[in-house]
This record gives sequence, structure tokens and C-alpha cells, in this order.
Amino acid sequence: MTETRVAPTPDPQPPAPSGSADAAAASGDSAGPPAKVARFATLRVPAFRALWLSGVFSFMSIQMQFLLRGWLAWDLTGRESALGVVFFFFGVALLISTPLGGVAADRLPKRPLMLAGQLILLLTAVGMGTALATGVIAFWMLVVSSALQGLMFGLIGPARISMTSELVGRERMGNAITLSSLSLSGSRVFAPSLAGLLAGWALVSLAGAYFVSSAIATLSFVLLLPLPRTARARHGGSASKARSNPFAEIGQGVRYAMARPGLRRTILISLFVMMFGFNYVAFMPAFVEGEFGLGVFEVGLISSVGSIGAVVAATLLASHADGPRAGTLLVVVGFGFGVTVTVLSTMPSYWLACVVSLGVGASSTSFMALTQTLGMRATAEPYQGRVQSLLQLPFAMFALMALPLGGLAEWVGVRSALMTMGVGVTAAMALYVLAQSRANAAGG
Repeated sequence: MTETRVAPTPDPQPPAPSGSADAAAASGDSAGPPAKVARFATLRVPAFRALWLSGVFSFMSIQMQFLLRGWLAWDLTGRESALGVVFFFFGVALLISTPLGGVAADRLPKRPLMLAGQLILLLTAVGMGTALATGVIAFWMLVVSSALQGLMFGLIGPARISMTSELVGRERMGNAITLSSLSLSGSRVFAPSLAGLLAGWALVSLAGAYFVSSAIATLSFVLLLPLPRTARARHGGSASKARSNPFAEIGQGVRYAMARPGLRRTILISLFVMMFGFNYVAFMPAFVEGEFGLGVFEVGLISSVGSIGAVVAATLLASHADGPRAGTLLVVVGFGFGVTVTVLSTMPSYWLACVVSLGVGASSTSFMALTQTLGMRATAEPYQGRVQSLLQLPFAMFALMALPLGGLAEWVGVRSALMTMGVGVTAAMALYVLAQSRANAAGG
């Protein structure tokens, strides 16, 4: 059985007055979310199912390229800081494009936006494969491809989440976002291992792995073609006056989010946790080869093991993300993420590190899905693209932090750098719980 969801064009909504039901929702402390929905409910909507499948292939291609770029950076230079440089330029590009992507998602039809971004992503993979096949690969090419991927990720990310809301409705956003996280996590189960296997196979090599990644990106592009042209959101408040100025619209979205205490706390904890913790991914090549003396296949394998934990967690979370306990679950998985990254840094063997990676993958994916769900639940429709861009900015900040953390890893070792990340996440979560407790005591 399938459902068809027709999204209405929202009426302009000014900021909610203090004390109203809308204000309670906007604070992030919504009183009446549905307690539970069917685990795969939103996949019954055909348009969302196509968008979801497109995400599976897009994420798979991106994950393959993440591993291949990290391995190439390490192979070309042999330095942890080179991994940081590649991720740094990804972060700079993402930081620039994400706010503009949020404005574009609120202003423009989303399908053409996503098609343009996906096309550039697949052409970037083709370019890297060609450079490797012809033997002209150089480190600067990794930097350029990383920056292009960051630009496109920032452009299409807010549009993808905002379109999800239009296709399935706000009442099932948590289910849809968690299933989208499941598609990301599912692609990570086998994409890194596939990339590592192909790169280590002499018949295919790194060039062939990039060409396979581009073919998978092409599937994502094709699945976007039949999606409906959803209605453009009208802007709330005085947005019509700022419509000709995207930077004014960015500022308006920031003011909207910062004026709502619960939404502000959600955005800030997402920023700090992802900035410190998510960099563990960037240093897996150095950790696996430098600490255990293993190769590219084992790097892909440990990433895939972590993603198995992520898939299990996302599957269990899908029916609860829209429920009233989502805030409590956020605290649990946030602390779990910090603890597991810290424990990962101490593992004496590769196989024990793989076991701990299950917990790292489960907690990090759950944290990301819950912050996006709570943030979008607290946001009026005309602002969803811009608020989603704020929730996506932590991806840029974690990539920017890769550069100083790469320098730290060279100075004190990759294990100490990983421990610093885990401790940073745990400290950020402790501050979040303290701020939440004070807000609850003050009635906010």
C-alpha cells in the first residue's frame, strides 16, 4: 500500500508570540508529538521513497570518495596533517555554501537544485578517476575535489531535508529523517569496504574505484528526475523585504533560531559535538595503518563495522524519533558517543577497535538524526531550509577542526587526538544537560 502526500504551500508565519502553543513548539519543547509511528511509515509515500533511494546511492558514492581521498592523502604524503588539510577545505566550502543552500531551499524549487548538485558530484568523481588512470594525480586535486564536494553538499543538503518535510508532513518528520540517516548508515556498511576492496584490487585500482563511485552517483541523479516540483515556501515576517538579498535572509533565519531557546540549544550542541567528535572518521586511515600496520581494506572494514551499529540504531530509532522522549534519547546517545570515541582511542588491537566502532556508529548516527528531528520539529515551514542549513553547519565545523586536530595528531599521536575528541564530546554534553536543567527550572 502506498500513500500520496500533497504538500500545501504554507502561509506566512510571523514569530510566535510568547506563551502560545506555537511558541512552545518553537522553543524545542513541543508538547504533543505523536508517541510512535510505524517504523517504515514514510517509505509508503512514493515520492519520498524515490528521494530516499537517491540518498542511498548519493551517500554511498560520497562515502567511497571520503575513504579514497583519505587513503590517497595518506599515501601521497604519509602525514596526518594532510588528512586534515583535505577535510579542512571540504569544511571551508561547506561553511560557505550551506547558508546559501538554506536560502535556496526556502526560495527555489528543490528538485532542480538537487539535480544540479548531484550532477557536479558525479562529474567530480569522473575527473578524479581520469586523473588517476592517466597518472597525473596530485595532492592539490584532492583538495579541489574535496572543496567541490563540500560546496555541493551544502547546496543540496538543506533542500533534501526541506523537501522531505513537504513530501511526508511535519507530523512524521522524525521517522523520515531517521530513515534518511538509515540510508546514510546503510551505505556506510558496505561503501567503504567496497572502495577499499576495489582500490586494493590490481585489476580495478584507485582509478576504477572512482569510476564505480561515479556510476553509483549517476543512479542517484536518475532517481531525482521523477520527483515532483514542490511549491516554494513563502517567507514569514518581513522576509519579503529581504527577498532580493540572500544574506539578509540568512540573518533572518539566524535570528529566528536564536530567539527560540530550545532550538538554539539544539543547534549549539549539534555544533560542538560534531565539531569535536565526528573527526574520528578523518583519522581512521592513520589509526589503522599507523597503530596496527594494516592497509586500505582494513580501513574500509572498520568503517563498515561502525556503520552496522549505525544501521541497527537507526532502525530502532525510526519509530521513536517523533515521540516525547526524543530529548532524553539525545542526551543518552550524546554521552554514549563521547565515551565510545574515548574508549576507541585506547584499544590495543584492531579487532577490539572494530567492536567499539559498533557503539561509535550507533551513537553518532542516533545523535545526528535526533538533533535534526528536534530542530525541524521546532521550526515553522517558511524557515525550514535556513534552520536546516544551521543544523548542517556542524559538518563544516568538524571538517575545519580536522586541520588543527591533524596537527595535534602529529604532535601527540593519533590515539591522544582521538581521546581529545571523545573527552570534548563528553564535556559538551555535560554543559548541554546543565543548560537544559537551568532552562527547565526557569520554566524555559
